[in-house]
Amino acid sequence: MTSWEIQGTELISCNCSYGCPCQFNALPTHGRCEAMGAISIAEGFHGDVRLDGVNIAVVFQWPGAVHEGRGKCQPIVDERTSPEQREAILKIMTGQDTEPFATMFAVYASTLEQAFEPIFTKIDFDVDVDARRGRVHVDGVFDLEGEPILNVVTGAEHRVRIDLPQGFEYELAEIGSGKGRSQGNIALDLSGTYAQFARLHLNNQGPIRHRATA
Repeated sequence: MTSWEIQGTELISCNCSYGCPCQFNALPTHGRCEAMGAISIAEGFHGDVRLDGVNIAVVFQWPGAVHEGRGKCQPIVDERTSPEQREAILKIMTGQDTEPFATMFAVYASTLEQAFEPIFTKIDFDVDVDARRGRVHVDGVFDLEGEPILNVVTGAEHRVRIDLPQGFEYELAEIGSGKGRSQGNIALDLSGTYAQFARLHLNNQGPIRHRATA
């Protein structure tokens, strides 16, 4: 197994309500799961290949709950990457060189019946986790915007977080409202649904913990 590690930031939005039942081991809000999002890697490596500055994105669709399988996935990698970086990051994204079910990459890969050929295109990523605001533009594939949830009475920004001490993706995520539309192999239209903003630190064994467990 080749050693790897990445640190970065993500913005992900799905079709569920703000709480996202998946985070609580419950069934999807509408009975199916659809999602799109991106990760910007600040620092990382896969073996001898550096992954600093690499952006990746993905579009997912499952006809039911994720754990029921039969999912589809469109992986996307920034066009600025070298051939060596592409090979390395796609191994991570497809759950290779990872202990079973240790990361979200490995978990989701196990639920797919179809993974489309990777797309290499421009990925613009501008996300502020603490402000719960961000934009992702994946040229020719999707646009996604995240913003704070607003109080329905006062209009003030409402802050809520999800803490997963034993999660396979993040330790702590800021939750907002997402709006996105994708095209191509998986066409989705999301508006006013769950969005998560998170800082990630992952390796072959899963998330690297920085916070004390409550």
